[in-house]
Amino acid sequence: MKSVAMTIVIGFEGSANKIGVGIIKDGVVLSNPRRTYITPPGQGFLPSDTAKHHQACVLDVTSEALELAGIKPQEIDCIAYTKGPGMGAPLVCVAIVARTLSQLWKKPLLGINHCIGHIEMGRLITGARNPTVLYVSGGNTQVIAYSEHRYRIFGETIDIAVGNCLDRFARVLKISNDPSPGFNIEQMAKRGNKLVDLPYTVKGMDVSFSGILSYIEEVAHRMLSAGDCTPEDLCFSLQETVFAMLVETTERAMAHCGSEEVLIVGGVGCNLRLQEMMAEMCEARGAKLFATDERFCIDNGAMIAQAGWEMFRAGHVTALEDSWITQRYRTDEVEVTWRN
Repeated sequence: MKSVAMTIVIGFEGSANKIGVGIIKDGVVLSNPRRTYITPPGQGFLPSDTAKHHQACVLDVTSEALELAGIKPQEIDCIAYTKGPGMGAPLVCVAIVARTLSQLWKKPLLGINHCIGHIEMGRLITGARNPTVLYVSGGNTQVIAYSEHRYRIFGETIDIAVGNCLDRFARVLKISNDPSPGFNIEQMAKRGNKLVDLPYTVKGMDVSFSGILSYIEEVAHRMLSAGDCTPEDLCFSLQETVFAMLVETTERAMAHCGSEEVLIVGGVGCNLRLQEMMAEMCEARGAKLFATDERFCIDNGAMIAQAGWEMFRAGHVTALEDSWITQRYRTDEVEVTWRN
C-alpha cells in the first residue's frame, strides 16, 4: 500500500437509476461523472431496464472519470463498488465491472455500503465532524448517529422511503422524470399556496409514508376534479408534511445524543425546502446544519470512492470470492474502524 498521502481510489455506484464513477485522492474529488436512466412521465424504472442502461454506459463513464482526473489505471490503489443496499440487477452489473477491473488492473477490491458512502461524502464536503445524519433518498430514510464504531440507526421509515413517496406521487400527477421527479415536485411546490391537510405519521423515532401516499392519491383525484386545489398545492402540502416529520425525528435524535450538528445526505437532501426547515430547527437549538448540492447528494461514484478511501486506509479489503452484492445491507452492519 502507498503512503497515506498518496492513496487514490476509484468508486463505482449503480444501486438505482444512476451509474456513476468517481475518483478520490486524499480527500480531493478528481472526477465524478454519472449518467441517469430517465423514464417517461408516469413510469418508474424497472431493475432489468436500469441494469441495461448501466451496462450501456459504464465503460464510457469509467473512461470519462479517468480522463477528467488525469489518472491512469496503474496509479489507482483500490477499486470500490456499491455492495448494497439497492436494486439487484443494477448492483450486480456494477459489481461485475468492479470485479473485472480488479483482476485486469491487479488492484484490491472493496465492497461499500451505499449509505456509508453518502455519510462519508457529506462529511468530506461539508466538514461536519460528528453530526446527527438524516439520510433521505428514493430507497432509504434513516436518522443516524455514530457511536462506538457503528453508524447507529435511531429512527427510520417503517414502510417506503420519503423519496419513493415523492416519486410515486409524481407519477400520479404525470410529472416529468427529467431531471428527477423529486426536483420537479420541489419546483411545483414553490408555486403552491394552499396547505391541504394530510396524515402526519410519526411513531416514536420512526416515520411512515405509505398511508400519506395513499391518502394524497385519493385527494388528488377528488380535489383536482372539483377544482378545490391545484397540483402545485398538493406538491407543497406533501413536502411540508413529510419534511416536518423528518425534522421532528432528527431533532429528537439530536436531543438524545447531545448533538450540535445535522448533516443531510441522500438524493432528497438537496431539496432546498427541506434544508430550510432543518436550518430553522437547528437555529432554534443553537446547532449547525450541513448539506450539499446535487453534485454530491444524488448518488455518485465519488461517494463510494471516498468511503473506500477511508476503509482502505484502515486496512479493509474484499476478497474476490466475497465480492457479492447485498440488496438489504443495513447501515449499522458495518464496523466503522476509521473513526475515533
